[in-house]
Amino acid sequence: MLEHVPHWLGSLLHNVRAGHSKLVIVQDGIVPAGGAQLALSSPAFADGARLPDRFTADGDGVSPPLLWSGVPAGTVALALLVEDPDAPTPSPLVHAVVWNLPADASGLDEGAIAADGRGAFDGSDVGRNSYQQEGWLPPDPPTGHGSHDYVFQLFALSDAATLDVNPGRSAVLEALRGRVLAAGMLVGTYSRGEPAAVGPVGTAQPA
Repeated sequence: MLEHVPHWLGSLLHNVRAGHSKLVIVQDGIVPAGGAQLALSSPAFADGARLPDRFTADGDGVSPPLLWSGVPAGTVALALLVEDPDAPTPSPLVHAVVWNLPADASGLDEGAIAADGRGAFDGSDVGRNSYQQEGWLPPDPPTGHGSHDYVFQLFALSDAATLDVNPGRSAVLEALRGRVLAAGMLVGTYSRGEPAAVGPVGTAQPA
């Protein structure tokens, strides 16, 4: 949808961004002081590197594969939230919510963040993105707006609150309070209309 924003308008809005200070992981009362750190990564892109087109609105639009480790003892469930703090919106744009992932899970396959109705067989539930749709919202930054960070935030929880089916950001934010034992973060980037580094070697090509 945002690919139709003209380059001049994207450039004009370059400094209009929600802000990284509004990410869920940095909100007061979410991650306790001294909390453990989860190691979150993807076999498809390095931390801080550009997302392959396959996972964006310019490609197949499927969610990327994820891997994690370091889940502490006492973890009952995991939660995943993906936000774009560079969106020209009052709050970060939510690209994915997954609630109540099993504590013994070690990752998600490519395309796993997809509509699952009333939840999956393992008890997890894919929630609503900022377009009020269930599943993965493919990155779709305005042309000329500059690079956007897509921040994958994983939380290990001491218990999993019972939420309504397909929860959104606000419900998950409140449910995280007082339950987070450990957290991890992974950042992928994407942009349109400007040179961009791709892959671990940083080869430049037009965005």
